[in-house]
Amino acid sequence: MTSKAALFALLAMWGVGSAACLPAFAEETSTESAVNEKTSKAGLTDRVWTKADDGGLPGVMKIFLSDGTLVQDSCWETHRLDKWELTSDTALKWNEDSIEISADIVSLSDAELVLNLKLVGGAQQETYVAATVPYLCPDMQR
Repeated sequence: MTSKAALFALLAMWGVGSAACLPAFAEETSTESAVNEKTSKAGLTDRVWTKADDGGLPGVMKIFLSDGTLVQDSCWETHRLDKWELTSDTALKWNEDSIEISADIVSLSDAELVLNLKLVGGAQQETYVAATVPYLCPDMQR
């Protein structure tokens, strides 16, 4: 019994166990604040948007994270991470394969996001809906 008590005392001294090990919360730095200002569109960030018209290629999704990361994925393509930012209250941009993609936010609600992408070949409108959970990609024929 005394060996267990001694072990507990050593672990407590080293900070293993109990609430003495709880992490401290850092205050937001000015860099984090600047990133949040460039990515703080209410309703747009930190949610999964799936493309409404998948054109036979299901599961196309975009996730605009509030830390400035854009997650793009689909059921048939490998996911990718890019940087994104708001350029105004109604526009955003991201870099994809060294090409800057600009888009206007045509509409944004809890249920739907409509983007007007400004592409080299001309403008293209894409409609996304808030993803439903759970979602599982269908089996794709190879």
